[in-house]
Amino acid sequence: MNYYSLNNKNTRVSFQEAVIQGLAPDKGLYFPEQIAPLSKSFFESIDNLSNEEIAFEVIRQFVANEIPESELKQIIAETLCFEFPCISVEKNVFSLELYHGPTMAFKDVGARFMSRCLAYFNKGKDMKNTVLVATSGDTGGAVASGFLGVKGVEVVILYPSGKVSDIQERQLTTLGQNIKALEVDGVFDDCQDMVKKAFLDTDLQYKNLTSANSINIARWLPQMFYFFFAYKELKKYNKPLIVSCPSGNFGNICAGILAKKLGLPISHFVASTNINDTVPKYLENGIYDAKPSIATISNAMDVGNPSNFVRIQEMYNNDLNEFSKDFSSYSFSDEETKIEMQKIFSNTSYIAEPHGAVGYLGLKKELATNPDSIGVFLETAHPIKFLDIVEPVLNIKLEIPKQIESVLGKEKIKLKIKNFSDLKQYLSK
Repeated sequence: MNYYSLNNKNTRVSFQEAVIQGLAPDKGLYFPEQIAPLSKSFFESIDNLSNEEIAFEVIRQFVANEIPESELKQIIAETLCFEFPCISVEKNVFSLELYHGPTMAFKDVGARFMSRCLAYFNKGKDMKNTVLVATSGDTGGAVASGFLGVKGVEVVILYPSGKVSDIQERQLTTLGQNIKALEVDGVFDDCQDMVKKAFLDTDLQYKNLTSANSINIARWLPQMFYFFFAYKELKKYNKPLIVSCPSGNFGNICAGILAKKLGLPISHFVASTNINDTVPKYLENGIYDAKPSIATISNAMDVGNPSNFVRIQEMYNNDLNEFSKDFSSYSFSDEETKIEMQKIFSNTSYIAEPHGAVGYLGLKKELATNPDSIGVFLETAHPIKFLDIVEPVLNIKLEIPKQIESVLGKEKIKLKIKNFSDLKQYLSK
């Protein structure tokens, strides 16, 4: 399987090269040159398959023979070493909980898969990679955990000052070893722009930079697994399935659409956003107008220019009419989010953190015009990661899970930077 740059289809590389490079030299995101639908028999028997068996069938064409079958199965086993429960919240509405991994966020899957792919490619080689990653919340912690102690890899995480929760910050600043944290005076988009700029700086080529954001195919592709797991659980209802994704950088929902292109029977997608509404506005007026991100209580979605949206456009040949048949996007304010968190808890006793509540809002809006469907919203992080919001809004006290206890009380080690010049100076040490 080869991958081409979305800026120049003549730029083609292998899976290994795409993983190691992260971003194409021309700034383009890599995209698979082929998408071969899975067999009808696979979907007919999916409820009899384990999650690991499903994941192997889903990902194998994208890795091809660059990782041997036995090694790939081992990578998948180590990636999917926790549960992905699909919880009934109310009639025809389900929550797919993606936060039962080591850092209690959905990004554990992509980070663990990518770190193990990179470790395989580095095996027996005397080389070092620098993984550069921007985070608006959960990516940093997941990458830090996934890459902790990986030989030949140094991880540098950029995060916006004051715009991640205390627990999120602790997960990326307290591990030490090969994990370094840089606190940026700015917003997530500033962090992401610095990462992209570093890739293109010829002075830094000797650092063998790669990205662990969802722009990297090894972070993005395994996110398809969630959607197959949801379908496996909900297939028995024999109703059209609507999936609502809380969306920031649009990597997760982009992976869901790729799953649909593989044949997964998902009827419709909803990209549920906070007031960072670049994509909802695009669907309204056909104008893609990226703008600076705005801070909200659902901080992991505070993205004004979602990188992965170009991949979604590629899958629909930039045809907005075709795209709109499969995809809707709605924007919700912090006040609407808080009210919905309270209503969900009051009516069902289910605790939804802000991102999940935004996903729920989008799903309910879509189900209102599709009453014969069932729907699932993705709960992308454990409520404890946003306890400063969840506890006062719901007037409850959350129990601290063991995954979070391990970082509480540890010293935060970080370096403050202001601009790309500071980042370049740090990387050049």
